[in-house]
Amino acid sequence: MKLLINGQAHELPERCSVAAALAHAGLTHSRRSLSGQPRAAFCGMGQCQECRVRIDGIAHRLACMTPAREGMTIETEP
Repeated sequence: MKLLINGQAHELPERCSVAAALAHAGLTHSRRSLSGQPRAAFCGMGQCQECRVRIDGIAHRLACMTPAREGMTIETEP
C-alpha cells in the first residue's frame, strides 16, 4: 500500500497501524512534548496518547489505534 508521511511517498505492507507505518518509514517519534522531548507510541493501545499525529488533515489522531490505508496522508510534528 502507498501513503504519504510528511509529504514523502512510502510503500508499506498491508494491514498495519499508522504507528507501524511510521516505524517502517524510519521515524523515531511522532510529535514533541511542550518541553521539546520526542514522543512516540508507548502503550500501543491508545491510553498514553503519545502517538498523536495528523491524518488526512485531522489533528490528534492516535497512530497506534488507526489502521493505515491506501492514499492516507500522515503528518508528524518535527
